[in-house]
Amino acid sequence: MNIWEFANPARFTRLVSRVLPWVAGGAALCLTVGLIWGFYFTPDDFRQGSTVKIIYIHVPAAFVAINAWLMMFVMSLIWLIRRHHVSALAARAAAPIGAVMTLVALLTGAIWGQPMWGTWWEWDPRLTSFLILFVFYLGYIALWQAVDEPDTAADLTAILCLVGSVFALLSRYAVLIWNQGLHQGASLSLDREENVADVFYQPLLLSLAGFVLLFVALVLLRTRTEIRARRLRALMLREVA
Repeated sequence: MNIWEFANPARFTRLVSRVLPWVAGGAALCLTVGLIWGFYFTPDDFRQGSTVKIIYIHVPAAFVAINAWLMMFVMSLIWLIRRHHVSALAARAAAPIGAVMTLVALLTGAIWGQPMWGTWWEWDPRLTSFLILFVFYLGYIALWQAVDEPDTAADLTAILCLVGSVFALLSRYAVLIWNQGLHQGASLSLDREENVADVFYQPLLLSLAGFVLLFVALVLLRTRTEIRARRLRALMLREVA
């Protein structure tokens, strides 16, 4: 099977109809088990108390927020190089989801950090780059809305996405680059010594899987909606002509 076959809107729509129930079901299962396990069956941290359990929302939301923009980066490149409309629509569909996840990560991070730092906000390198990423999300969404011609809007937003990718990477690696600031290191890492304790690690992985599957399900659903909206717009213009 050639992956480029799904650049055809009709084939992509049929694919979504087949896989969406499975992805959505997997998201619901992982989120239900992961969050209940994490919030009700893990102990309080000896330093942070019960506030540590925000990790089951904060870390997955931040992970999805960053990788949603990177997914948009790839889709934008495909659009600029191969001019596949589904890729541009998928990037557009992902933006509001990524923006919500970024906002959730900022808010939960403030709630989590306040008891530890004594402040709701600090101009920490990772926090600052994450806030800038949120502004880029808003700008990307606004630019799509501001330009009436779809291909021109796709071109301009793709360029904006390429520029904003710098801040997506900074949000991920700011702690490693500057090695300073209040924000802790990664909660999940390929280096097992940097991970959270095992009692938190397993439910966190389930929550992370749930957030990722939820993101995929919402992107598939919204992309299908964008395709149908574009078809409807084309039919209306044809009738007017």
